[in-house]
Amino acid sequence: MKKFPNGKTWLITLCAVSTSFLFGKGVFYFKEAAALEKRLGVIGIVVEDLGSVEKLNAVLHEYAHIIVGRMGIPYRERGVSVISLIVDGSNDDISALTGKIGRIRNVSVKSALTKA
Repeated sequence: MKKFPNGKTWLITLCAVSTSFLFGKGVFYFKEAAALEKRLGVIGIVVEDLGSVEKLNAVLHEYAHIIVGRMGIPYRERGVSVISLIVDGSNDDISALTGKIGRIRNVSVKSALTKA
């Protein structure tokens, strides 16, 4: 991926086309995909077991480039911790982040994103 000064990210994909029926060789060419628009969003995370915090922090560190802000509140009466994130990134990056968080045991995640 390449970032441009206007903030848009372009994904350059290498595509292989088989032309063996014409020349007996494969031909490669570059195809430019649509711009990956950045989106602003909030992610809510509920941690039910403090043993999961180390894995969660590792995932958050991996996606630090799209995290604008983070607030964590221990809710002792319920025995959970609640974390809110403000994110600014491509839909793919935000979805990958929430997907990885959602696979951590005893951690729940929900997100809401802007349309553009």
